[in-house]
Amino acid sequence: MLENIIDEVGFSKIMQNNIQDVIIHFFEQEQNFGILCKIEEVSFNPTLPESIESEFRPLTLFFLAGYTFDTARIEDDTLIFEAGFGSDNYGSVVSVPLLSIMQIIIDETPVLINLSVYKGPKTEEKKRPQKDEAVSHGFILKRIKILK
Repeated sequence: MLENIIDEVGFSKIMQNNIQDVIIHFFEQEQNFGILCKIEEVSFNPTLPESIESEFRPLTLFFLAGYTFDTARIEDDTLIFEAGFGSDNYGSVVSVPLLSIMQIIIDETPVLINLSVYKGPKTEEKKRPQKDEAVSHGFILKRIKILK
């Protein structure tokens, strides 16, 4: 049954790898894109003011273009980018776990749909490496600039 597949660790790993591969491909092609993601799993640093945060819907679309696209990277199974919010362009670093990305969109068309619902063991808390630790373990995927 579908429920058994989408809640399976193996399927979630395949989806995570697909999401990462598609995003890296778009980085290499310098292709702007949007992500529709579960806002409850997204973090902001610094935290956004309540007046901005309260405007987000459970599934929120972020469009990566311009400065936001230029700052985007994948680190430790998380898409990270800088963005400005609200009329004052309040700056924050946005961290989106890859598996919380439900769709990747180009020109209003979904090019990837994530059906995985696996969350992992409830008792296991994954320790996120610090930035220096992540770099030393090779978790940062650097964007490739194509020289012309």
